[in-house]
Amino acid sequence: MSQFIVSARKYRPTRFNDVIGQEHVSVTLRNALQTGHLAHAFLFTGPRGVGKTTCARILARVINCENPTKEYDACNECASCKAFNENASFNILELDAASNNGVDQMRALTEQVRFQPQQGKYKVFIIDEVHMLTTQAFNAFLKTLEEPPPHAIFILATTEKHKIIPTILSRCQIYDFKRIQIRDMVGKLQEICKEEGIDAEEKALHIIAQKADGAMRDALSIFDRIVSFSGKKITYNDVINNLNVLDYVYYFRASDCMMTEDAGGLLMLLDEISNKGFEEEIFMSGLADHLRNLLICKDQRTVALLELSEDFTKKYIETAPLFAEVDLLNALAVINHYDIHTRTVRNKKLHTELHLLRLANIRHLHKVDTSTTEVSQEKKTPELSQPKIQLSNNQHVIIKASPEPAIVGNPAPAVPKSDTKPVLDTPTFFSLEALEQSIMEEDNDHTDALALNEENLRTCWIDYINGHQSPSVKAILLNTLTRIENNTIVATVGTTLAKEMILQEKNITQHLRSRFGLPNLMIEIEIDTSLTPEQAPAKPKPLTGKEKYEKLVAINPDVDELRKKLNLRIDEL
Repeated sequence: MSQFIVSARKYRPTRFNDVIGQEHVSVTLRNALQTGHLAHAFLFTGPRGVGKTTCARILARVINCENPTKEYDACNECASCKAFNENASFNILELDAASNNGVDQMRALTEQVRFQPQQGKYKVFIIDEVHMLTTQAFNAFLKTLEEPPPHAIFILATTEKHKIIPTILSRCQIYDFKRIQIRDMVGKLQEICKEEGIDAEEKALHIIAQKADGAMRDALSIFDRIVSFSGKKITYNDVINNLNVLDYVYYFRASDCMMTEDAGGLLMLLDEISNKGFEEEIFMSGLADHLRNLLICKDQRTVALLELSEDFTKKYIETAPLFAEVDLLNALAVINHYDIHTRTVRNKKLHTELHLLRLANIRHLHKVDTSTTEVSQEKKTPELSQPKIQLSNNQHVIIKASPEPAIVGNPAPAVPKSDTKPVLDTPTFFSLEALEQSIMEEDNDHTDALALNEENLRTCWIDYINGHQSPSVKAILLNTLTRIENNTIVATVGTTLAKEMILQEKNITQHLRSRFGLPNLMIEIEIDTSLTPEQAPAKPKPLTGKEKYEKLVAINPDVDELRKKLNLRIDEL
């Protein structure tokens, strides 16, 4: 059996031109070699698998090459290049800081810095994963890095620059490596397929590149795995089955159900995907990406942001005009609300189904103004206001409910539905306060509302006090002066503490709105510190035991019958 070499090693770049997606680094290093402005310390930082160590090796080989080309690439013919290719170079030393991160290893390295190179002009030290060094190792390395001998060059590589101490960073030329674009990875994979004689579909390579998440090394590892599975022909279905990726067909089916308001179809689609072993969160995340792709295809200028194959790009461009932009924004807001709350729910499937039902009725969702959290609906729906308390300085305390998805824009006209699709009701999703307000208004339809005047206000105010359980709140409310100004109830108290206690009594606002049939009725609280005890309402005199008993008998005469049966005297109560 022949020895297999993985693609990440077999096709590792040996020249600057072969490094994909890092042209800004390649050009800068080539210019530094050309002008002779070569620093003594470099720091290559960026995500994994984007070419940091590869560029470090290319630079180290070019530095010691005896006959570099016009493009400043290694000649691969001199003694230094041959020694490097055979892993026998004594002038280029690599250290893995992940396993050699102690102060002793760093002292041993600084000892080697003193020796002159055996071949070539420079001795190059490549330290990979340098952020793994301990603080003591960094300190031992610091002086050598600051003032190295003329023949020493250090190339440090790391994925976590923030873990390197600032004194090291300030002594290095820092090069930030970027994530490799999907189109660049697809182009490289197509070159490898041509070299290996493999027939691969472009959309299959796109899935591999997307799964690699910007790392070329990961893309090559996935590519080798797919080749082992599929052989010399790589198809789109083979890739999505092997990588456990949801097909785009499911997302197009989901958007079709949204367009036709087929709630049942969405639920059956979720069940089909769950039976295939996919989690609900994976489906919803992919659906968000799908809706985002439809949204950016609404504008010809942003179509270039799609990182998909030509077939899928064409499909998105054809489908995007069928959706109104505001509906896509509303749908993305619903999914964002799903992502925020999915970690706190117990029944994730039910949580997902509820949000899918909202997506199926996305054209009929009301609009939420997130700046005030007040709910306003379409014109054909009665406008509801949030319960709020107006303060004397014209500020409002708004009683907030649990967060709702931020829906923007006005609903677009519904698309005519096919005769084969069931016609669904168009429910409107209210916030908690709006639902309570709606219930209160329904109650008002069946009860006679009182006229808003001083006499009825005192009656309703006393009724609320009598039904309250807290003696301290009762005392505060009894000592509050009330009046009516422009359909607003003004309550005057003598202290800030009394004001705060009334503000906490949210039920009194609902009670007064219900009795007077005014959903927008507000309470304004004023503090009048000039009130003296004589001007303020008299405090209620504590009741004696006999007076309390008489009040109880007045409310329920059976209390007196019970006293007689138990043969109790009033003075014992």
